[in-house]
Amino acid sequence: MIRSADTLFARLFGGALLAIVLAHLLAFVWFHYYGPRMPPPPNCDQPIASQMQPPPERNAATDEDDRRPYPPRCRPPLLGIPLVPLLFQLISLVLAAWFGAKALSRPIRRLSEAAERLSENLDSPPLAANGPREARQAAQAFNLMQERIREQVRQRGRMLAAVSHDLRTPLARLKLRVEQIDEPRLHGQMSQDLNDMIGMLDATLTYLNEQRTSEALQYFDVQALIESLAENAQDNGDDIQASGTCRPLRSQPMALRSCLNNLIDNALRYAGHARVEIEDASDRLRVSVIDHGPGIPEDLREVVFEPFYRVESSRNRNSGGVGIGMTIAREAARRMGGDLRLEQTPGGGLTAVLDLPRT
Repeated sequence: MIRSADTLFARLFGGALLAIVLAHLLAFVWFHYYGPRMPPPPNCDQPIASQMQPPPERNAATDEDDRRPYPPRCRPPLLGIPLVPLLFQLISLVLAAWFGAKALSRPIRRLSEAAERLSENLDSPPLAANGPREARQAAQAFNLMQERIREQVRQRGRMLAAVSHDLRTPLARLKLRVEQIDEPRLHGQMSQDLNDMIGMLDATLTYLNEQRTSEALQYFDVQALIESLAENAQDNGDDIQASGTCRPLRSQPMALRSCLNNLIDNALRYAGHARVEIEDASDRLRVSVIDHGPGIPEDLREVVFEPFYRVESSRNRNSGGVGIGMTIAREAARRMGGDLRLEQTPGGGLTAVLDLPRT
C-alpha cells in the first residue's frame, strides 16, 4: 500500500485532490458567512409565522378551501449556499485530476518499465516513440542509449576475442619452451605461472561471456537441475547431498545452472563437501549451499564478489581458483531478479543463500 502511494501518479493526483478539496471548503465557508443570501423559492412569500397560525373554525367554506391545492412549503437552501452546483463542480474536478495525473505519469511509467527490461536484457524491444513531444524525445534518447550500449558490448566482445586469440599463441609457445628446462624447481614455478595466466584468461572470457549472454525467462525444474548436479559430483567421488523439493520456477536455465555450479564447486573446493537445501514458498525459492570448511570472515563476505578477489587464508595457488566464480554466481542471480548472499554456517563454515522470486 505504501509502495503504491509512492508513485508519480499518486503524488500528482494527491496534490490536485488536496487543492480541490481545500478550495471547495473555502468556498463553502465564504458562501455560508459572507456570500449573498439565496432568494426564497417561488410561492413561498408568506412568512413562516403566518403558516403556523391556528386553523379557523371549520364550516362548508372551509371544507371547500381544504380541497384546493396548498402552495409549497418554504424550504431554504442547506446552509444558505448553492450546494448542488458546488458538489457537481467538485466531482468534475476530481475526475479531471484523476485522468490528468494518469496522462502525466504514463510516459514516466513506460520509461521506467523499459529501463527495467533493459537491465535484464540488452536485446529487449525498443521503447515506442509516441505521446507528447517530450515523451517522444525521451523515448528516442532511451532507444539511442540502448543501441549504443549494445554496440559497446559487441565491440568489447570482438576485442576480447582478438586478445584471447593473440595471447594464447605466445602462451602456448612459452609452455613448449618451459618443457625444455631441466631444473625441476624452475620448471615447476614457470609452469604454474603459465597455468595461472591461462586460467585467468579463460575465467575472464567466461565472465564477460556470462554478462553478454541474455536468456528469455521460462519455467524450469530447479529440483531436477540440483539433483543432476549432485549426481554428477557424486560420480566424480565428491561428498555432496541434496534435500528438499520445489515447484518449477520461471528463470533463465543457463544462468541458473552457472550460478549453482559455481556455488557447489566453491564449496567442494574449499571444504571438500557440500549440502544443498531447497526451501520453496509461495512467492520465493531459496537454495542454500552449505559447507563446514574454513569459511570467510564477515567483513570479507561482500568483497569476495568482486572479480579476481581471493581470500588468502583459504584460497591458494594449489587449491583456489582465480577469484571469478562468486562474481559470476551473483550476477547470474541478479539477472534472474534474485540475489546471492553469504552467511556463516552454524558450527563453522560458509552458507551461500540463493534467493529467487516467483514471478
